Amino acid sequence: QVQLVESGGGLVQAGGSLRLSCAASGRTFSTMGWFRRAPGKEREFVAGITWSGIITYGTNSMKGRFTISRDNAKNTVDLQMNSLKPEDTAVYYCAGQQPANIWSNWGQGTQVTVSS
Repeated sequence: QVQLVESGGGLVQAGGSLRLSCAASGRTFSTMGWFRRAPGKEREFVAGITWSGIITYGTNSMKGRFTISRDNAKNTVDLQMNSLKPEDTAVYYCAGQQPANIWSNWGQGTQVTVSS
């Protein structure tokens, strides 16, 4: 059974930091990434990282504040989020691509709330 399990969400004040972690089991993924969905908004791509370490971010704002990393040996992907803003409040989802370009598996999500 393929599973992606996120952890690390919570409540933080604006300007603070959080680190999200995602542990995958049952398969490996060519690309792993993070998405988010804020209340009343569509799902948004946050960041992705390939097996070889090529990274993309959804927006320039994310690129400047968030850092994605993965440990292929442990089959995990992390998202370090710094300088958090209230507009970063959302449910954050871990996802994996297999085959390439198909986000085939998703975690259950973890809530991130940034207070002003």
